[in-house]
Amino acid sequence: MNIPMEIERKYLIARLPDHLEQYEYKEIEQGYLNTDPVVRIRRSNEKYTLTYKGSGLMTREEYNLPLNKESFYHLRGKVDGRIIKKRRYLIPYRTSAGEYLIEFDVFDGDLKPLLLAEVEFETEEAANSFVPPDWFGEDVTFSTTYHNSTLSKL
Repeated sequence: MNIPMEIERKYLIARLPDHLEQYEYKEIEQGYLNTDPVVRIRRSNEKYTLTYKGSGLMTREEYNLPLNKESFYHLRGKVDGRIIKKRRYLIPYRTSAGEYLIEFDVFDGDLKPLLLAEVEFETEEAANSFVPPDWFGEDVTFSTTYHNSTLSKL
């Protein structure tokens, strides 16, 4: 059986990227029904999902299941901790090693002014050799502090 894996690096942001307004974005609202293991509900614009994530920092199991709007709002009332709200910009990034999609999150509410960027990879080798753009700051991939499941409890 092929287990779906998420391979991702995460960064704090040193400065905003140029021309941010030109990029597509999604309005995201998410909450956690459980944080160990991670069971998350998310509204991304008008798409609703339930996600299970296994343990791990850069690499971990991830399963996404569709939800309808009614199920999302029913489960939203059962969230443990805060509802996280953020705007996610989708920024294409090309290097000599390949093409990537930067998911740049601008947090709202009481997590404002937090800015984080995530980049997903096909392989751990690609993740380990990734050279981020100059507007990225500290690599926090191996810190649980910046996992959204942790942020939901702060």
